[in-house]
Amino acid sequence: MAAVCEVSKERPIQDNPCSSGEARISAAQKREERLKRFRDLHLKRSESRKLNHQAVAEEDRILKLPTNWESKKTRLEWELKVEEKKKECLEKGEDYERVKLLEISADDAERWERKKKKKNSDPGFSDFAAAQFRQYQRLVKQIKPDMEEYQKQKDDAGEEFYATANSLMHGNHVPSKAGVDRLVADVEKQIEKRAKYSRRRRYNDDADIDYINERNANFNKKAERFYGKYTAEIKQNLERGTAV
Repeated sequence: MAAVCEVSKERPIQDNPCSSGEARISAAQKREERLKRFRDLHLKRSESRKLNHQAVAEEDRILKLPTNWESKKTRLEWELKVEEKKKECLEKGEDYERVKLLEISADDAERWERKKKKKNSDPGFSDFAAAQFRQYQRLVKQIKPDMEEYQKQKDDAGEEFYATANSLMHGNHVPSKAGVDRLVADVEKQIEKRAKYSRRRRYNDDADIDYINERNANFNKKAERFYGKYTAEIKQNLERGTAV
């Protein structure tokens, strides 16, 4: 029994070569998988960095554009399409306006009509010339021509009705009584309408001057607003000279 133990001590147990080979292969596979995952992560990082750079460059380009660039771009694209459509209709010998109306649906046409009705047709005026032009336009719209009187004047004047460089009819026209009455009524109406207008004045010329400058005037107004009812009697006594 002791001999067997000595033999076993002298001959160590050897590892199985098959198991050690499988372990090396498994370690190599794991290492390859880790390297593959690392390469994939590296590619994804490079791709994300590229996309981020493109996004930043695009955002910077958009910020440098005018504020209404998108609307301008849409407008230019629409005008380009219209020009192409016009050329196409011209080549086919068709009327562009008719083709455009045929392509508009009833709903779109109704929407455009509602939009036109809601739009304010009076843009106002910016100077006296624009105001005078608005007045002229308003008066022209009020004119109701008398075609019978027009034809009568045309027959009476004959060829001289259409003035030329040699015409001598200037100053010979005598307005009718009805025309004069219309003019008088219109002028009186304008005077009456103008009388209703009143320009808001910042200062009242009839008010007592109890201030030395604009700042003092504002202060006096505030004081009068808050304490006027308490100091009214004192102020009256001071004005009469009967203050104690």
